[in-house]
Amino acid sequence: MSRRAVFVPYRPKTVLNKSKRADHWFWTRYSAYPYIGCQHGCEFCYCRERHYCPYEDYHDFSYVIKVKENAADLLRKELRRAPVDAVFTGDYQPLERRFGISRQMLEVCYDLGFPVFVLERSPLVLRDLDLLTAIHNRARAIVAFSAIYTPDSPRAERIHQMEYLAPTPDKRFAAMEKLALAGIMTGTCLMPVLPGLCDDKANLESVIRWTADHGGQFVLAGGLTLADQQRDYFFGVLEQRFPDLLDLYRQLYPAGSYAAAGVKWQKTALTIRELCERYGIRDRVSRPIIPGDKRAVNKRIVEVLANQAYTLELENQAASRVWAYRKAAWAVEDLEQDVRLIYSQLGAKGLQSISDIGPGLAPVIERLIEKFQAGTTN
Repeated sequence: MSRRAVFVPYRPKTVLNKSKRADHWFWTRYSAYPYIGCQHGCEFCYCRERHYCPYEDYHDFSYVIKVKENAADLLRKELRRAPVDAVFTGDYQPLERRFGISRQMLEVCYDLGFPVFVLERSPLVLRDLDLLTAIHNRARAIVAFSAIYTPDSPRAERIHQMEYLAPTPDKRFAAMEKLALAGIMTGTCLMPVLPGLCDDKANLESVIRWTADHGGQFVLAGGLTLADQQRDYFFGVLEQRFPDLLDLYRQLYPAGSYAAAGVKWQKTALTIRELCERYGIRDRVSRPIIPGDKRAVNKRIVEVLANQAYTLELENQAASRVWAYRKAAWAVEDLEQDVRLIYSQLGAKGLQSISDIGPGLAPVIERLIEKFQAGTTN
């Protein structure tokens, strides 16, 4: 007998999670979510980890959903005191039809002029296309769909068992197409890439092809992470449904580990990059820049430096080179003034006066300043 979901309203004291600066993956500095727990119940979801899952029994994750009744009011109060930057928000699991808190939170972002990044498994997000379009026109909006396979993937029936409560991928890609036609940046989060299930080239190419065919501009890929009780849960799923994969996952995720060994992931990520190039899309997402942002050039330079750090990682370059680009990106991000002012007044020596920018990277930033000086950053 299937278990029915229970909704538990509550009123948290805070809803906005803040970071010092925007991350280099989704380009979000803030996150805010309306619910705890998820009716989609994907077996691989990291949100079953103790840090995210405040249940005595982690099996309640998919069936006892906590509803943050005051989420929109809290978000308005907290964003009013925050510098404008992108917010990771939205949650269109089935109960959103009843409570509508995701829409309320998007309305707050629109009113206050904050960009948004929405990651979804459900076409229900189209209900709020009008609001997402309004946000995009004012401050930028990105909507990504989580998809780890397509209907014509070789192992579609097998992979489906990992997310059988969620809407099927064809519905997600159809929604992606409508968002693309509305002019909203959209694409796929191929996360997590599950070893032995969806990491073969045929499946990767199918997801990338479907993304391109439905107007997507990017495919972001990431590996599976397993911690504490989520590792126990996931290994139980493997034992019941995929016993042939148990040895592989025990090897990749020994007790006490969090992520799989990097060499295999690098090969997978390079394959994804090559396939994205073949289909005319990217394996990174463009940073949303608000029209009129006085630090737009800074943010575009940060994007280039961060993307180069990722490329160096994929190429297995020395960690010192990777960190040099990453720290330079953070340094430009943290500048309170337009980096062009420093360069115009002091030249390359002025760039080197910025913390974590040495003589090796100053010319790189100089060239980027000249590039963005001549062109648009939006």
